[in-house]
Amino acid sequence: MEKFLRVAGRRVPPPAGALPSAEARAAMTRMANYLTRAPKGVFRYKSHEEANRDRDEWQLSAMLDKQTRG
Repeated sequence: MEKFLRVAGRRVPPPAGALPSAEARAAMTRMANYLTRAPKGVFRYKSHEEANRDRDEWQLSAMLDKQTRG
């Protein structure tokens, strides 16, 4: 059991071996199914501008897709 000098909030860790609740499992499933527009991999750019351009392109694509799907 870890001891911390300061604790923010009142969350208590579950006992060892306890399974997550149905609500927690549903949240994990939603997060696992989340799709991003950025392809997986390691990217190397010559400048920050190139990296920002790709990120903006992926973000715009995701926003447009979300609008068309509802």
